[in-house]
Amino acid sequence: MPFELCVSAPAKLNIGLRVLRRGADGYHGIESVFQTIPLCDTLSIRRAQTGIGRCVVECASLALPPDNTIARAHGAFCTLTGVQADVEVVLEKRIPAGAGLGGGSSDAAAMIRALDALFGTGLSPKDMAHVAGQAGSDVFFFLACAADGRGAAVVTGRGDQVSLIPARSDLWFVLVYPDVPSSTPAAYRLLDKDRSEALMRQPVGSGVSPGEIVDLAAAYFAPVADWSFVNDFTEPVTRVYPRIAQAIRDVEQTGALYTAMTGSGSGVFGVFCSRDDAKRAGLRLGGAWNRCWVLEAP
Repeated sequence: MPFELCVSAPAKLNIGLRVLRRGADGYHGIESVFQTIPLCDTLSIRRAQTGIGRCVVECASLALPPDNTIARAHGAFCTLTGVQADVEVVLEKRIPAGAGLGGGSSDAAAMIRALDALFGTGLSPKDMAHVAGQAGSDVFFFLACAADGRGAAVVTGRGDQVSLIPARSDLWFVLVYPDVPSSTPAAYRLLDKDRSEALMRQPVGSGVSPGEIVDLAAAYFAPVADWSFVNDFTEPVTRVYPRIAQAIRDVEQTGALYTAMTGSGSGVFGVFCSRDDAKRAGLRLGGAWNRCWVLEAP
């Protein structure tokens, strides 16, 4: 077994994000297409031969709270497997925090896979899903993807129902981070406050039938100019953070075929089917926004 591993953790985009009523378990149901993008964090993980099951995470660019997703994944892994050796993690953070890009969840998924390899525990998919459930809802998606964490899926339930679909390889994304961290719990509170009584009366649960899942996948494979995906967080979040609304307007003005906020914000992306168009848009946006990426679909 190796003593050290270096693994990548890719970001994701939400292509559409419908948020349904909060269920009895306290979680909202969602309906979304998740798409990974080649913007990645890097985790260097070293195991000790002895210890008491401590996990030390170092990140030069971000002050992580003690209860971070990597530490939660490690704690759940140790509880499940009985492993007690210490681990040290050096996190190189490239995915902005609070951007709706799933960086923390992807880090946790990469950590789970690395721990399984480092300690030779041979976790089953069911075991990994159990650990994922302790670390965060979006972790399920990243674990379901290929071994390198990349792919696409229709995601429903509270994020734990993942139906993999082939990731499109004909898309280019221009991503803008408006330097406004958006809190997911706060975004849910804003959305709940805005919801009309009619919307709040919809049935508890994901509200998605197998037929609707097929339709959502089919919509993803339709021409981008025909996309009608909606992110329910956009209106309440942009009202609080006008810089996000400005980013959406700026991306739209580059000629993107589809423009949206990802997750609960604050990242904004435009979709292009031409590399040249995407690069021209990136050059234009780079003059107004400090953090802008041109990314090809993996």
